Amino acid sequence: MQLLFEEGGEIRAGTVLTQQGEAYQVELPAGKRTKVKSRDVLLQFAQPSAIELVRQTAELVGEIDLDFLWECAAEEEFGFADLAAEYYGAGAGVVQQAALAQALHGNPVYFRRKGRGRYQRAPEDQLKAALAALERKKQQAQVQAEYEAQLKALALPDAFRGKALQLLFKPDKNSLEYKAMDAACTALGMSPMRLMVAVGGIASPRALHEAKFLSECFPKGTGFPEVAVPEPAGELPRAAVQAFSIDDVTTTEIDDALSVTPLDGGKIRVGVHIAAPGLGIRRGEPLDAVARQRLSTVYFPGDKITMLPDAVVERYTLQEGRECPALSLYVDYDPALQMILGSETRAEMVMIAANLRHNLLDDVVTEAALAAGTGDYPFRPELTQLWHFAGWLHDERQKARLASGLRPESHNRADYNFYLDALPDGGERVRIEQRRRGSPLDKIVAELMILANSTWGKLLADHGVPGIYRTQKAWGMHRTRMQTYPAPHEGLGVAQYAWSTSPLRRYVDLVNQWQILAVAQHGVTAKLVAPFKPKDADLLAAVADFEGTYAAYADHQSTMERYWCLRWLAQEKRERMMASVLKEGAVRFAEIPLVTRVPELAQAARGTQVLLEIGATDEISLEVSCRVLEVFAGEGELPSEELEGDDEAAEVSAEAAAEAAAEEAAQAAAEGGADGAAVEAPAQDGDAADAAGAPGDAGDASSGARDTGAGGGA
Repeated sequence: MQLLFEEGGEIRAGTVLTQQGEAYQVELPAGKRTKVKSRDVLLQFAQPSAIELVRQTAELVGEIDLDFLWECAAEEEFGFADLAAEYYGAGAGVVQQAALAQALHGNPVYFRRKGRGRYQRAPEDQLKAALAALERKKQQAQVQAEYEAQLKALALPDAFRGKALQLLFKPDKNSLEYKAMDAACTALGMSPMRLMVAVGGIASPRALHEAKFLSECFPKGTGFPEVAVPEPAGELPRAAVQAFSIDDVTTTEIDDALSVTPLDGGKIRVGVHIAAPGLGIRRGEPLDAVARQRLSTVYFPGDKITMLPDAVVERYTLQEGRECPALSLYVDYDPALQMILGSETRAEMVMIAANLRHNLLDDVVTEAALAAGTGDYPFRPELTQLWHFAGWLHDERQKARLASGLRPESHNRADYNFYLDALPDGGERVRIEQRRRGSPLDKIVAELMILANSTWGKLLADHGVPGIYRTQKAWGMHRTRMQTYPAPHEGLGVAQYAWSTSPLRRYVDLVNQWQILAVAQHGVTAKLVAPFKPKDADLLAAVADFEGTYAAYADHQSTMERYWCLRWLAQEKRERMMASVLKEGAVRFAEIPLVTRVPELAQAARGTQVLLEIGATDEISLEVSCRVLEVFAGEGELPSEELEGDDEAAEVSAEAAAEAAAEEAAQAAAEGGADGAAVEAPAQDGDAADAAGAPGDAGDASSGARDTGAGGGA
């Protein structure tokens, strides 16, 4: 005996093996056995066999006209055998009845199931709506299949033009485009990003990296709202100095300038003059909201995204040849006694006599020239005095570092500038130029910025006015951190440190400038009128937001620098490169700031020099494969890791040096130092970042470190 029955939501046929009461043991055509209850049986028959029934039914079901079948059906509930008699005639056999059952069961749009073998036709209006929906779905499936086929052929469908970024970073996963892209990626074994670059949906890997960053950090675009450029409030006194700045040739946000005034008895008055947008921008005003949202200027090779609109930067940048509003710190120094006699902070108009540039002076203003008092360059007497003063400041900081158990700072790491030169064909050629960190001009600016930030941090603390401080403990599990109360920065060797010297490019500095201006203009009553009061929720929120945002900006700068390093390798057709081992197989290339991992060097000692064969580079994953050709003798420790920085260059490298020195000391103690004491090493950002090819400390791997002007320098 054969059965037609319902099981698991499907209609099946099988041969009865045994029967026990209301249950049958049935063998399906595929050979599987199953138990069927009598209430699930639709038909019992002797012929044809179950296998033959399945074959004939499959052919017959495809011939049934569903529209005509729907018209034949009664409006009230009916059984499948009744409709088979209506459709095929009174003599409908087992095959016709089974085919009708399959057709009714498999088309719920036309017929609603009301019970075992019983159905009711769908209302006409619902049927029409459902059929229209099915037609749309069918057409959409065809369109999706066409999209998928084009993508598999590495061609961009017209419908994808202008949508690639949205599909990657803010996709509607129910859209035909996304489904087609997802299916094509699965078929090709490619990531969506790689596929969109391959088909031309995104112009290049560079455009991909930049678009990814913008979608995450600037989802509404990089344009500024219409805002008025504020003028400094009140009339400011004029300073009796001629100040000059020292920056890279491409710097446009000139935050700081210096001056030297001779005093009686060989003493000098050193002026540190900081651009003062805080004199015009007020807390809570539209420009504050703009700066608060962006928190920092973003720098990367070839371009930048400024924190403030260009018109505001132009108004407050310390441009040569004009008087500029500035927040000035004057420090009286006695070279004979080697001591600072006092300091004063003023808001004033300062004449900027010159914007000096590193690329024009670094080879001229050397230690030898300064020591001998020779050379032909602007402000030679002032630079000579500042160099001696900076040397004293540096030595004083090193004493404090040594007292904290740290070794002196090292400035042996090279800095790198990226320049993108336009080519006649519309392309770009990248230049990566080394510049040794710690030149006399670097040292002058860095030490004076550290002095200003430390002095102003103390000024705020002495007047009970909150600020945003950077702190670091040399030992223990403490990285550099930001907080709203003063504490030592042992890596720098200062009692407190408040970023205040880059208010055009960092919101933290702008906030601190507001607070410092309150002290400078109101003295002992400053805490009553300062924009931010102690435990101000907005101040705490700004600190929290700044660190995360600044880290994201630094990551993007590192990503783009790594991209351009890979482009440089291809551009220069470099097949071999020298590199130095860092740790755990990570190596740093000698000529460019590129770090990668070479697994075969996992056991090599830090500082080992190796010659690498350059293999394939991947500008999307930013990976480069290398093979070791030769390992050279002369293994040893590399100089302390340093981080790139702007005018706070020494602060940046000092923090990194502090971490590196603490780590090395801790490792030495753990391995059995003089007293055998085990010292826990601090968490290291520098090495981890080197291994990833990024700048070091997230707080100081300054995304604002290298100002990239319109010329494309980084």
